[in-house]
Amino acid sequence: MESGSDHQTARALLEWQVELGATEAIGDAPVNRFELRQEAPGPARKAPARPRAASCAPDRPETAADDPVLVARRMAAQAEDLESLAAAVAAFDLCDLKRGARNTVFADGNPQARVMIIGEAPGREEDLQGRPFVGRAGQLLDRMFAAIGMGREAAHPESALYITNILPWRPPQNREPKPEEIAMMLPFVECHVELADPEVLVLMGNISCQALLGRRGITRLRGKWTSALGRPALPMFHPAYLLRNPRAKREAWHDLLMLQARLRES
Repeated sequence: MESGSDHQTARALLEWQVELGATEAIGDAPVNRFELRQEAPGPARKAPARPRAASCAPDRPETAADDPVLVARRMAAQAEDLESLAAAVAAFDLCDLKRGARNTVFADGNPQARVMIIGEAPGREEDLQGRPFVGRAGQLLDRMFAAIGMGREAAHPESALYITNILPWRPPQNREPKPEEIAMMLPFVECHVELADPEVLVLMGNISCQALLGRRGITRLRGKWTSALGRPALPMFHPAYLLRNPRAKREAWHDLLMLQARLRES
């Protein structure tokens, strides 16, 4: 088998495992087992305590000024409306992603919409334009919701969409957000949902499900109503996944019809 074919096969298998929810590595870095020292078996011995470096062992207790999550929580709690929340997000300087981003991507669409879509993180086009879901995946999202008579440009809340992401800044090379990045931005997302006050949340992809449901494995989660932040929530395939896996559009259409039926009932 040719090396290119081997690469494509390995990538397809990896993507399949990710969609099944097998996304957590055993460790943060690969381990070369050949470099591990071989020791004779014997009773376990307690390793002697080693002094921590000064930077890892502060002389004073950690305060809100040291913890990005606590800082984010305090800043979000001070926001009285969406405009002040957007300003708070833009002023938050403790996330390294901000340093490499061109724009802070806060939201798009109608804040009065019944449906709020929460995606993962901005991509290249979103970073350039400062708006969520404007690249190829965003164009597909617009077509998907237009098929059930909804869109971000709609003026009436019944047919409007309000769109945001878990992260407001693009990760380098579109990598997955790190857990600590999600954790520090989550207070802003929670406040965002509270201030926008939508009837229904649509969680697009694994990252939004991980952040708001504490679970991954979008192929298992999609198509089933659940609850997030005290509101009905429907996990769905991210449009970027549908671009890579067109056969999944059938399931996405099923989920859109579920959303449409739920809105008509309420």
